[in-house]
Amino acid sequence: MTTELRVLDPSEWDRWYGVLELAFGGVPEAPEERQLWRDLTEFDRFLGAWDGDVCVGTAGAFSFRLTVPGGASVPAGGVTMVSVAGTHRRRGILTSMMRRQLEDVRSWGEPLAVLTASEPEIYGRFGYGVGAYSVHAAIDTNRVRLTGPDGVDGVTLRRADLAESAAACEAVYAELVPARPGMLARQPQWERLPLLDPPGQREGSSPRLCVLAERGGEVVGFAHYAIKPDWSYAGAEGSVAVHQLMGLDPVAEAALWRFLCSVDLTSSVRFRSRPVDDGWQHLVSDVRRCEPTLRDALHVRLVEVGAALEARTYQAPVDVVFEVADAFCPWNEGRWRLTGDTKGAVCLRTSDPADLALSVRELGAAYLGGTSLVSLASAGRVRELREGALVEASVAFGSPVAPWLPHGF
Repeated sequence: MTTELRVLDPSEWDRWYGVLELAFGGVPEAPEERQLWRDLTEFDRFLGAWDGDVCVGTAGAFSFRLTVPGGASVPAGGVTMVSVAGTHRRRGILTSMMRRQLEDVRSWGEPLAVLTASEPEIYGRFGYGVGAYSVHAAIDTNRVRLTGPDGVDGVTLRRADLAESAAACEAVYAELVPARPGMLARQPQWERLPLLDPPGQREGSSPRLCVLAERGGEVVGFAHYAIKPDWSYAGAEGSVAVHQLMGLDPVAEAALWRFLCSVDLTSSVRFRSRPVDDGWQHLVSDVRRCEPTLRDALHVRLVEVGAALEARTYQAPVDVVFEVADAFCPWNEGRWRLTGDTKGAVCLRTSDPADLALSVRELGAAYLGGTSLVSLASAGRVRELREGALVEASVAFGSPVAPWLPHGF
């Protein structure tokens, strides 16, 4: 490989980002979107691969804080904007960027790396496992009824300007972050992301709208959505696209869903990337007519096995020795003894006999509590070496709420 891998210089950003755009189809982004991603770029954490003065590879790692089981906010490298020019494939460029990136994340003291994948099959070989899934759905509001819990009528809804209501919406988001694994604490400037609404990406829908849910004069939830008008000979067949919906309690969320399912001149409510245990599934009269679809969302990689496993808590007492395989990050290889419960955990190297054998990829998949070790074992990806250890660890690694990534990066 003759390419040079180096930290991105601000003067190179436009050329670098152009390579990324080409890799994802070549359609230029709207100026406001492009500007947002430039403003969010942490240049000392972004890499470019260069063949002479031509950029042929891109990769970055945002500095995030990720909620883990137990509610702790853990530093994590948010891997993003990964691409290799079509002219330079099969030269080891992606592998070199991934290795350099994980070494950097480790040097920054971040025990985790996370990403969303354009093609899920790419990242398993680098030790990433699918740690959180999401549900996409389309509620047929002509045939599906919503039944809310007691108190829904006590929630007041009002329309609000998207930008003027941003602070109130961010306050709701921030209050929810510690309650669910996989959520990202918003760093400065990231509050701009929900407001991004380039006209060229609306696909015939209205500008993004906002409705606030209030109780006693306090904002307890919000929904960002858009309306796409449509008509047939039979009448109106518009749709509502939900971009964000969050409530501080089930009643507030139900009030927002009920509102969206009753928007005039529409017959469906469509949304992507909702939690797999989302309450709407229990409010609808016929979940089949909502066409729920499961999709991978957040891919998780343990960069430092010991530190990562110590950073979360465990919903049942656990004392287990893992034999961990990690050829890509060899500092993780070997046996680790994890002891922990709901109050905390310790994970140290050990020479004791192993109870479970797995790779770092499986640890990443199970880390946030959304994928069970028992399920992974059923696919042959976890081996039980001590009877009873698999169930013990699987129960301990679970989470009472499913992990969820509320927005991409």
